[in-house]
Amino acid sequence: MTSLTTTPRVPIPANGVDYRGKIVLAPMVRSGELPSRLTALKYGADLVWGPETIDRALAGATRRVNPRNGCIEYTRLPSNGGRTEAAAQESVIYRLDPVREKGKLIFQLGTATPELAVQAAKMVAGDVAGIDVNSGCPKPFSTSGGMGAALLRTPDKLVSILEALVRDVGNPYQIGISVKIRILEKPEITEALVSRLVKTGITGLTVHCRTPPMRPRERAIRDQLRMIRDICHNAGVACLMNGDVTSRDQALALMEEFGVDGAMIATSAETNPSCFQSEADGGLLPFRDVVHAYLKFCIESENRFGNTKYLLNVMIPGKNKEFRDAKGSKNYADFCHILRFDDLMPAALKVDEILNLKGKSIFFEETRNKAVQNAIENNETARAAGGASRPKSSSPATSGVGPIRTNSIPAPTKSKPETNEANLEIPETASQSSQKQEVAA
Repeated sequence: MTSLTTTPRVPIPANGVDYRGKIVLAPMVRSGELPSRLTALKYGADLVWGPETIDRALAGATRRVNPRNGCIEYTRLPSNGGRTEAAAQESVIYRLDPVREKGKLIFQLGTATPELAVQAAKMVAGDVAGIDVNSGCPKPFSTSGGMGAALLRTPDKLVSILEALVRDVGNPYQIGISVKIRILEKPEITEALVSRLVKTGITGLTVHCRTPPMRPRERAIRDQLRMIRDICHNAGVACLMNGDVTSRDQALALMEEFGVDGAMIATSAETNPSCFQSEADGGLLPFRDVVHAYLKFCIESENRFGNTKYLLNVMIPGKNKEFRDAKGSKNYADFCHILRFDDLMPAALKVDEILNLKGKSIFFEETRNKAVQNAIENNETARAAGGASRPKSSSPATSGVGPIRTNSIPAPTKSKPETNEANLEIPETASQSSQKQEVAA
């Protein structure tokens, strides 16, 4: 006979994972792509959440296995704006590593309807350990479609989404369904919402201890946390906390203080994912060590260059010279050159070819010479368009100083070839790194 004092626990599906006792990577847009997740796992994250993926983006996608690295990629063709002159190129909607993320990856879904939620979740259910519904993101790209934090104001809809996912995805695929929320302005409103959510069949609930209007710079509010924990535990549902958690050691201390089952780390993991290491295991590592590990994972997974560049600009300290140089980088070889990661250079050159980044380097002479030659040819074309074209051999010259000026033929200035490099691609000036945010809260 079961003791009346035993805390109930909902069953964990065969292919799912128990959230209890876990320090995990929070779902973050841009900061939750595959290389970031692999880096977090390397330094001790127990589970990783991917970035919120909208149901409509995933529904109708094609699943494929990348033959070069074994990654599973969900791709689709863009609409191409109705243009037919350019061939549409497949874009990767979601990428995962079936070996290194096995049993540790939670897919976060952005949705506003049960039907689309189920359709999208079925696409990835066989490749992940759980599906998490985002009902906490306050950003317009999410709330404008009735998703994210907007679901907190439509509890009937949120409940119907979770019930449909449990019934049509969780049970058949034997994975857990969970939800991530924010606290509401009054405890009684939060209490009423959570009381309904834990009855839907979910295995876990994460609460971001901020209200929807609050920004990351505002201190997390934990006054409602114990109340939420009690509701979850009475229903046998695991309860995780999120908001101002900066390290493994702090997470464990907060879990002890508030009696919750786990904790998410967000912006601190964005800056230095070695925050998942306890002090006893080495604690926070120098940025170069972490950047090397991250860049290696980016190259291996063929990560989109723009995403890699964004995260490196967050991870490299702003006052560091390498930070300034990295802003102008055009491909992976540039990063390896700037950071002096010679061991990664061969793989970087190879992935630059795969991603069509070869020839965009701001450092290598071959690229510079080609750009200079293009500039010279462009100048010759422009000169011919300004008057009657004629071969160089027939151009009159005086004392070898160049062609005689006429009204119709502008004289080229005598200069070193470097002056033609004005037509080279100038490295773009990157804007200041955007404020680190727990976007998919």
